[in-house]
Amino acid sequence: MISKEPANPRIAAGQRRKDGLARVTEIFEFDEIIDARSPGEFAQDHLPGAISLPVLNDEERARVGTLHKQASAFEAKKVGAALVARNIARHLETRLLDKPRNYRPLIYCWRGGSRSGAMTTILRSVGWNAAQLEGGHKAYRQYVIEQLDSLPDHLDLRVICGPTGVGKSRFLNALRACGTQVLDLEDLAAHMGSVLGADPARPQPPQKLFESRIWFALQGYDPKRPIFVESESKKIGNLHTPEVLLKRMRAAPCVNLHADIAVRVELLKQEYAHFLSDAELLGGKLDCLVEIQGKERIESWKNLARAGHWDELVAELLVHHYDPAYKRSLNRNFVGASNAATLNLPAADPDTMAQLARHLANSVP
Repeated sequence: MISKEPANPRIAAGQRRKDGLARVTEIFEFDEIIDARSPGEFAQDHLPGAISLPVLNDEERARVGTLHKQASAFEAKKVGAALVARNIARHLETRLLDKPRNYRPLIYCWRGGSRSGAMTTILRSVGWNAAQLEGGHKAYRQYVIEQLDSLPDHLDLRVICGPTGVGKSRFLNALRACGTQVLDLEDLAAHMGSVLGADPARPQPPQKLFESRIWFALQGYDPKRPIFVESESKKIGNLHTPEVLLKRMRAAPCVNLHADIAVRVELLKQEYAHFLSDAELLGGKLDCLVEIQGKERIESWKNLARAGHWDELVAELLVHHYDPAYKRSLNRNFVGASNAATLNLPAADPDTMAQLARHLANSVP
């Protein structure tokens, strides 16, 4: 869990901020975190809760970089300084206009250099107790990598196992509603984990941002209480589950979630409702399975989709594709599931799911 104490106990947090610098371990002590990098850099990864107030946008950053290479560092700095000054002025007149006298922001750029330094200097000159992140995003990223290698081993993980369509993600949400600690990797990855699992309304984040989201979740848990997580594979869509976390999950105690085919079909129709109105979209996804299932079966499934025979199609997908794949993966990666307790989900409605979640939450020591 992230430390709330300064790395050097002889230097109080307030004294360090008086000098205008803060360490990665202090990032949660501020009123707001400001990312001074370009929007493109921000999109790749950023500190939890950070807002984007770039001192150079992507085009301006490229322009200054080109000047530095083709002209000189002096010419680049001269043009860059003017751009930075104008951009910071705009932020002061808009996003920062109503900030109170005691506003305490943390500001960072890539390496804790001139971009965040310029904004920190100006905001401190206004009278705000602003601080610059020492080492910038580079230091933060290194800290996240280190934490993802150590935090999982200190957590009491419990893995929810079950075949596709049994409602594992919904069950995690129901457990969370009971006050139970939950790590929902598919939500953090914006993907439901299967070949059809892409969320059309939520593109997947870059890998670095996915890892930041996982770290932020992990550091907030109480290590003395269990944390429920789904039996994920190494990849969730295009993203990779951090290796140490995955290893810890595969060694953790399991709970099996079971539901009959009819219940699973209903749950899947709800979760993949966007396919029910676009058979051609589904057909394009099914083409990814040609090598596994063969052209004849895929064409048969496409015809069921075009005819609107959704119950039959979903049941066939489960029986012929998802269930065999899940069984192979479970036997290989979550061996503890074979002897684990099984919870039966008799219906697809939210009340039944909530009742089953309460039963598990109340039975966990």
